[in-house]
Amino acid sequence: MSTPVSLAQAGHDHAAAAVARVREAAEGVFEALREVRDAAVACVRPAGGARRPVAADLAALRPLLWARLRGGALPAHLPAHVTALIAGIGFIAAPGLLADAPWYLEWWQENPSGAPVRLLRNMDPANSAFYDYTHWDWYAGPSSGAERTVCGPYVDYLCTDEYSLTLSVPVVAGGSFAGVAAADVFVRRFEGAVLPALREIPGPAFLVNAEGRVVASNTASWVAGSVYRDGGSAAFSVRPVGDLPLSLVTAAG
Repeated sequence: MSTPVSLAQAGHDHAAAAVARVREAAEGVFEALREVRDAAVACVRPAGGARRPVAADLAALRPLLWARLRGGALPAHLPAHVTALIAGIGFIAAPGLLADAPWYLEWWQENPSGAPVRLLRNMDPANSAFYDYTHWDWYAGPSSGAERTVCGPYVDYLCTDEYSLTLSVPVVAGGSFAGVAAADVFVRRFEGAVLPALREIPGPAFLVNAEGRVVASNTASWVAGSVYRDGGSAAFSVRPVGDLPLSLVTAAG
């Protein structure tokens, strides 16, 4: 017969397993972004920094970006499913970084019917359709010093019209902020990766980002996109997901 102690321990064990599963999924995406970050640093310091970079220098990123969209050439320690989460990935240049393109995106998206496709946006500040990416949280976080940012969920009207997360890291070259490496992850894919572990937890359990927005949940009471405010409530326990900007919230007990 189960006792309250054994049930509580089982809940704790399942929560710990869910944290590990979430961390594995998110770390896989951040691992890909660290690769993009390091490659971008090499691109924006052509000839060892002897000249300013131009847009053509960033074309060297494309084989890596395409490989990550296809889940190819994975580091040996990463399970294959983690980069299968990525739907879009690229480098977003800090304004003024490039000599010939003050605003620039080297961004590629998966294409179910063929090769990855490049996202093209209006980068002319004088145009009414100008895409100022600097105000988006996925850019503002890294540019203000955050080492890792998880933005969303939100409907990505600019790229895919999908409910998405964007994970991002800063790119620093020669001691100066050079831009952002970022990746889009469809919420349905992320939920598919972590929900089996969340469903093992007895009672309500949901994952939130640093702003308290629900990313994935095992209960209809806290759907993805809703906002959780702790406020010192004794009804829930909050567990950090390592040093990621994510936390697991479970019913206290």
